[in-house]
Amino acid sequence: MKIEMINLKNEKAGTVELNDKIFGVRWNPDLVYQAVVTQTANSREPWAHAKGRGEVRGGGKKPWKQKGTGRARHGSIRSPLWVGGGVTHGPLKERDFSKKINKKMKRLAVFSVLSKKLKDKELIVVDKFDGLANKTKEWMNVLKNLADLRSKTILILETGKKNFSKAVANIKKMDTISPQSLNVYDLLNNKTIIIEAGAIKEIEKLYKI
Repeated sequence: MKIEMINLKNEKAGTVELNDKIFGVRWNPDLVYQAVVTQTANSREPWAHAKGRGEVRGGGKKPWKQKGTGRARHGSIRSPLWVGGGVTHGPLKERDFSKKINKKMKRLAVFSVLSKKLKDKELIVVDKFDGLANKTKEWMNVLKNLADLRSKTILILETGKKNFSKAVANIKKMDTISPQSLNVYDLLNNKTIIIEAGAIKEIEKLYKI
């Protein structure tokens, strides 16, 4: 399919050919949900950890002798029965939250989101971002012409433009991502997607389409 492409002044700069295998995919909410859950779970790290009786300090000596005291038998103050002792069945830092999703499903979920954004007119294609200085103020003035920066916007730039990413990083509700790092969560977490025409070719090459 062909759609209009704009320049940095928000003027028509011709058309760009979009591959239907990437931007013409049917919306699949179940698959997208599965991809988001998998991605967020894989980025989750366990922070809670309760020490067991083998990890708490002290307790090397038997509190009192086994018989003759009239008290219950105890072998160590590290027992869960004691205040300050180990915890039974507590949360452990070794817990694994990771989930799996196969490569084809993950890729199809990304295509589904891109297609949905295009259909909802929330995807803007810009011919190129060349000629801009690595200054946040200049980028701010340009991006205000392209999209409503009051809502979250993500910018997909061609590979090798890290300096531009640093300038954009200072703009509130604005983020950048490379074609190699495309993921469902970041695409969904932003209202508008601004993509450089050269980045589209990189995506097609990356996914061998």
